[in-house]
Amino acid sequence: MSREVVRVTRRDFLVGLNLSLAGLAIGLPALGDEKKPPGLDPNPFVHVAPDGTVTIVCHRSEMGQGVRSTIPVLIAEELGADMGRVVIRQAVGDRKYGDQNTDGSSSIRKFYDNLRLVGATARTMLVAAAAAKWKVKPETCEARGHVVLHVPTKRSLGFGELSEAAAKWPVPKPEGVKVRPRDELSLLKNPKLPLVDGPAYVTGTAGFGADLGLPDMLIAVIARPPVVGGKVARYDASRATKIPGVKRVIEMPAAARPYGFQTWGGIAVLAENTWAAMRGREALDITWDGGENEKYDSRVYRDELLASVRAAGTPYRALGDVDAAFKKAARIVEAEYVVPHLAHLPMEPPVALARVGGGRCEVWAPTQHPQAARSTVAKLLGLGEEAVTVHVTLLGGGFGRKSKADFSAEAAFLAREAGVPVRVQWTREDDVRHDYYNTVNAQRFRAGLDEKGKVIAWHHRTAFPPIASTFGDVDRPGVTDLQQGVLDLALDVPNVRAEACPARAHARIGWYRSVYNIFHAFGIGSLVDEIAHARGADPRDVWLELIGPPRTLGLAELGVEKLANYGETLEKHPVDAGRLRRVIERVTEASRWSARKKDGRAFGLAAHRSFVTYTAVVLAVVPDARNKVRVDEAWISMDAGTVVNQDRGRAQMEGSVVMGISNTLFGGITMKGGATEQSNFRDARIARIGEVPRKIHVDLVPSDGPPCGVGEPGVPPVGPALANAVFVLTGKRIREIPLLRGLSA
Repeated sequence: MSREVVRVTRRDFLVGLNLSLAGLAIGLPALGDEKKPPGLDPNPFVHVAPDGTVTIVCHRSEMGQGVRSTIPVLIAEELGADMGRVVIRQAVGDRKYGDQNTDGSSSIRKFYDNLRLVGATARTMLVAAAAAKWKVKPETCEARGHVVLHVPTKRSLGFGELSEAAAKWPVPKPEGVKVRPRDELSLLKNPKLPLVDGPAYVTGTAGFGADLGLPDMLIAVIARPPVVGGKVARYDASRATKIPGVKRVIEMPAAARPYGFQTWGGIAVLAENTWAAMRGREALDITWDGGENEKYDSRVYRDELLASVRAAGTPYRALGDVDAAFKKAARIVEAEYVVPHLAHLPMEPPVALARVGGGRCEVWAPTQHPQAARSTVAKLLGLGEEAVTVHVTLLGGGFGRKSKADFSAEAAFLAREAGVPVRVQWTREDDVRHDYYNTVNAQRFRAGLDEKGKVIAWHHRTAFPPIASTFGDVDRPGVTDLQQGVLDLALDVPNVRAEACPARAHARIGWYRSVYNIFHAFGIGSLVDEIAHARGADPRDVWLELIGPPRTLGLAELGVEKLANYGETLEKHPVDAGRLRRVIERVTEASRWSARKKDGRAFGLAAHRSFVTYTAVVLAVVPDARNKVRVDEAWISMDAGTVVNQDRGRAQMEGSVVMGISNTLFGGITMKGGATEQSNFRDARIARIGEVPRKIHVDLVPSDGPPCGVGEPGVPPVGPALANAVFVLTGKRIREIPLLRGLSA
């Protein structure tokens, strides 16, 4: 007797079992099935079943930041549930869950109070039902460990036993619900909350977009125009259709301004498997019409941006008399900085699966913004939003790229045209060449110093095509864009002017981890260091002097008429100079900044406020044979108010340091003839293991304040800290990213 050994890969296993999202570890219902069993259902986020199972909905997308390990635990703690009896269900795209766009470092910042109310409401109803059954006062009862306990008599009833009785009680209004005292929330004291999806990650059973399959599904890859706004002039698919496994060739709708979340256009090849689809795409014969952006050259545009910031722009921040102050200045420090387009480069390229039929559409995608995917698909197909269901898979990284709905729209369009389910798979090259890039930027600074070296005048100009240019005819940044490091910069300078200068877009611009803060922090953090070296002063001292004494700054003190403040009120989240000072003081103490000259390494410092969080970074760099410099050690201090999940907060800071180093040393997308010149990790570099710090020290500032952003604020100060350290090491002041190019010049 002989046996044939069949090698089965993880993906073969998942697809072979025809596992939809329901069968994977992320707890979604089966296709189209959103029925809930009887029990307590006080809001869209919590359900308590008669068997005691508590289902908690996570309405934000999981992309490694740990939101599925945080939101459900926060709700469960308020409820008093045992996490061992909790099922986490990923929300579909639906307005009933509130804002589901998982970006802007907002999941806990925006929803902390409301999520606690969600759990507390269910707890209040369970306690009321138990108290009525026992004929006692609710105040004598507690909910914990999945039971309601009558404290005086030690009687208890399980959540399941109470669920149907509790469901008969009216849902209390928010003002009638009390959340637990802060000291009862054990998750705030736990430095290492379990990673809910950790076992699935390490065993290869976690469900990502490319893992999903449906009967009769076809795989699609798309030959997209090299230039955004381009279209197909002509094509011949005869060779492609002869390749075994290729079933259809379909022309995609071309994109026109404003590009929004439209599909990019091009020719799609649909096949029985990915390899056949890729071979079919290679066999296509296409002539492209480049469209209005085909003459775009990013090198020429760089000079246009610099010319823009050398002329007067639209003022958005004004204090004192800047012109008079410069006339009185004993010394003027001037500098210009340039940061190129940046690609997101998530490890998982975009992918989406769609099924269309019976007047409905279902989409499965690693999307950060299922509501945008839902509305975009509905509009494209001519359906009402209620006819579109968007299921959210786990995301293999996002960084803002997957908040766009274009790849979901591609799958939906092709599924309708083909009449069968279609999964659109992007390759790495597709992702690099057809991204919604972080925008390109130029800045010009002038700082006027008095006889003692104190800054008495600050003039800042910035030019970049804003994200709004993707959705309308906008040719310069506005007040919402300038909140990111320009208008909310805490300065103790009597004369300040900040201006926005024109910059027309020639590429798709999109949200990116830290967005405009990346280049504003790079410019400001580098300039502060230049001022310090011009004075022969310690950069730490100059930072603290520029920030001024601990205080909060309102609109008048900032010299602005409006401040978007990341959607937060200045009453709840003011611009706080004291918090910015504190992270600088803590990070320089931790890194032994005062003794740095005896260390043998070169040190750089920078700080920044973003997403209402305050972050400071010190990097120690050493010479390196390969890249000329290497970051040897990093220290990062973050004041983000209450950090609900400390372990994930630390992980976010560690990842921020690595991403900041990647962007600053290697980052940069260039375009010629309107087309992106990079294609893969060989020329769109990210830091490798040997290029990241051997140690990253993370300091989370203890705080009882309201939660602030965590996912993005660690990135911005890394760039200027690295540039400043490179200057100390090499004597070269590099004012343009990527630094590696400047070091090689």
